[in-house]
Amino acid sequence: MSRNSGYFSTTIPLNTAKATTPGAHDADVPVTQPTPLKRVVSGAALKELLASGSSSQSKTPSKMDNMFQNYSHSEIARDTATIKNSVIMHLTATFLRTPMSMDSGHAYLASAFSVRDRLLQRWNLTNEFHDRMKAKRVYYMSLEFLIGRTFDNALLALDLREEYSKALGDVGFCLEDIIDEERDAALGNGGLGRLAACYVDSMACQDYPGWGYGLRYKYGMFQQQIINGYQVEAPDCWLDSPNPWEFPRPDVTYPVKFYGHLQRDPNSEHRYIWKSDVVYDAMAFDVPVPGYGTTNVGNIRLWSCKTNSLFDLNKFNSGDYHGATGGQVAAQILTDVLYPNDNTSEGKELRLRQEYLFCSATLQDILARFKKTGRPMSELPDLAAIQLNDTHPTLGVPELMRILLDEEELSWDEAWEITTRTFAFTNHTILPEAMEKWPVPMLDKILPRHMGIIYDINLFFLQSVEKQFPGDRDLLRRISIIEESNPQQVRMAFLACVGSHKVNGVAAIHSDIIKQTIFKDFVRIQGEDKFINKTNGVSPRRWMNECNPDMSGLLTEVVGDRSWINDLTKVKKLEERVADQGFRQRWWDAKQANKKRLADYILTTTGIRVSPDALFDVQVKRIHEYKRQLMNILSVIYRYHCLKQMAPEERAKELHRVVVFAGKAASGYWVAKQVIKLINSVAEVVNADEEIGDVLKVVFIPDYSVTAAEYIIPASDISQHISTAGTEASGTSNMKFVLNGGIILGTVDGANIEIGEEIGEEQIFFFGCLAHEVEDFRHYLRFHQPKPDDALQIAFDMIQRNTFGDGAIFQPLIDSVLRGGDVYLLSVDFPSYIQAHKAVEDAYRNREEWITKSILSVARMSKFSSDRSIQEYAEEVWNIEPVRVTSCSMGI
Repeated sequence: MSRNSGYFSTTIPLNTAKATTPGAHDADVPVTQPTPLKRVVSGAALKELLASGSSSQSKTPSKMDNMFQNYSHSEIARDTATIKNSVIMHLTATFLRTPMSMDSGHAYLASAFSVRDRLLQRWNLTNEFHDRMKAKRVYYMSLEFLIGRTFDNALLALDLREEYSKALGDVGFCLEDIIDEERDAALGNGGLGRLAACYVDSMACQDYPGWGYGLRYKYGMFQQQIINGYQVEAPDCWLDSPNPWEFPRPDVTYPVKFYGHLQRDPNSEHRYIWKSDVVYDAMAFDVPVPGYGTTNVGNIRLWSCKTNSLFDLNKFNSGDYHGATGGQVAAQILTDVLYPNDNTSEGKELRLRQEYLFCSATLQDILARFKKTGRPMSELPDLAAIQLNDTHPTLGVPELMRILLDEEELSWDEAWEITTRTFAFTNHTILPEAMEKWPVPMLDKILPRHMGIIYDINLFFLQSVEKQFPGDRDLLRRISIIEESNPQQVRMAFLACVGSHKVNGVAAIHSDIIKQTIFKDFVRIQGEDKFINKTNGVSPRRWMNECNPDMSGLLTEVVGDRSWINDLTKVKKLEERVADQGFRQRWWDAKQANKKRLADYILTTTGIRVSPDALFDVQVKRIHEYKRQLMNILSVIYRYHCLKQMAPEERAKELHRVVVFAGKAASGYWVAKQVIKLINSVAEVVNADEEIGDVLKVVFIPDYSVTAAEYIIPASDISQHISTAGTEASGTSNMKFVLNGGIILGTVDGANIEIGEEIGEEQIFFFGCLAHEVEDFRHYLRFHQPKPDDALQIAFDMIQRNTFGDGAIFQPLIDSVLRGGDVYLLSVDFPSYIQAHKAVEDAYRNREEWITKSILSVARMSKFSSDRSIQEYAEEVWNIEPVRVTSCSMGI
């Protein structure tokens, strides 16, 4: 079968030396390595294979056996006996275990493979039906998918949790223990990846034909360890054990080129031939995503480099063992680590090659699937919608242009029309350091064809703008995809904007800000209709039904059934029970049970003992200056100071508080890592202070993950979302906390604003300056050094007096506020922040008032379901319809 079929890729001759040293060849090694052949049955078959020049031996059946057809189109029996037999079969046949040699780890793997059998059957039915219906699909391209654990989520989606619990109990295992054996998939880091996972989940649950596309990272971003208070990065070896939730697809492989040179096609103005000996094969791994309440199963296709064909046997036999594996190593590192440190030029090149591998394999796969329909290429936008989740997949725009121009031989105008109708772009940030740019010399060296296409895209775009606004040279400079710096830079957000038919922000305030700032000129040129808002959402399956079973049971009781899981508008009925004293008590008990569960988790992971009767004050998210974990820990230091000044009897009257931090700092982000060190240094002193005892505890939970969040989020009383106004695009953790009955302490920023509008501002504690005031404050602080607030100065003094270890270590953090212009306005917002904390304490002391806030907050959160978000994307951006897979639709 040819590569154009979408399932097979022929192996490309490789020069493995060039994978690490572009342009160089060893004199004694042939440029072209022998093409690997598949094993054949006999020598005669080998002669026939060589004569034909083909390495493919795959055959399709001449007829479909009825038994095979019936099995593939019939659901596996759901009774306990069948489940038990399946688990035992995998224990004995798949993992070679006996009753004397198995443990809970083996039981998890066997159970997971048993569940996977069911998912793959539905997965095949879903894709077979979508292919037969020629349904339009959405392809969600994201460099991250923070999917967390899959086993429990799959059981709930299949409605088989009780059956598996009984079956495992019959063979001596507890389901909860089995669930804990699973490791989180290390495929993402923060909110961007978790949003992508929620969106693929919602597409599956709402029957939209949609796939996610990403990379299969061998070591994730990193495993965070805390040593002497510092973050230390270690590889996250999550693939050491078999991963039941991925399905290797060695038949789905595409070649991806790097470096090389171009030859112009003499018969075409825009067509070039890209010659390169550096070619890697990207191989697919499929991760099924089950839909709840439907037989539809979505998919996340992840790419990994195949390395077997890059082994140079000639070098190995000549004794050059390092050189023999050089090509394998160069390929393998492309999918080893998420977000490799780009503080070096080598790190930047690695990131660029990683992003291109992702984009190229994805676009080739989408087009191969489209070609199977037999439709002309001009109809691609009618069957495919591609969503760029931030700027990381933006190379997909010139890659699609390259394929359409150079391989499909379309004209520029035809290719550009198809490209812009196919792509849409989600912007997630306005922070300058997060606006991805690539040096032109680097991009030209690694992807010479794409650099030429980007130049042409920019030229034609600027020419059209110049006609519309003649003589406005400053406008052309501002909107150019090529930034005139030294060296020149490719502005990826601008490329994504120009190459897409829709651009959206992820919260109302964020969408307004990007239209007034980074895309202001584009709005003027391309029209306001192109720039829309799509407020983020979270999956109620993961972030209520799975992680908070006690509260989920209460919602089911109020609604009358479990339909709220796929229709969150039904939780509005909670308001009818807000005055029911018995229900209020059970609501409080559910929260306290979650706090007890978190207290046990904290003891297990950190060794710190905390009281579940205290107020749980939580800030868990990526560590970054704009998220202001520094302001939080400074307020803790001030609180500690105040407690130390009190007499024992006065201190005993204070509200007990547990302050919980979690989150990773990027490996090259020194300031954020110093904040982690400060948090841990403060925790060490406060938690050891016998005078303080349980009145104040400080906890940093290491290696924050989806699983950790499933313990933390249901247990929070107050959660902090305190970014400098105008810097947080949306946030999704704020939605998860409120959906689980927690209250927000936050700035007027991101989705906090819309949450306040929905639940009522009396259910949220706002503080701080507003977005339109930020630049004026920054301007003032840039040229003045006002005396800090007394409370803030006290915190600084305690650090400098070495209360928490060597204060000199933390002096740069203090200087960033006092002498560095205080870019994130800690000194401006600190006084109102302290007042907001006092308001929180006053409200929490009134238990009845707090319960009312909690119930009403959950009742009014339906807007923030990812189901609503996906429906809006489907109707306003992708133009796709649900395609429900049923037994009848499959002809069963």
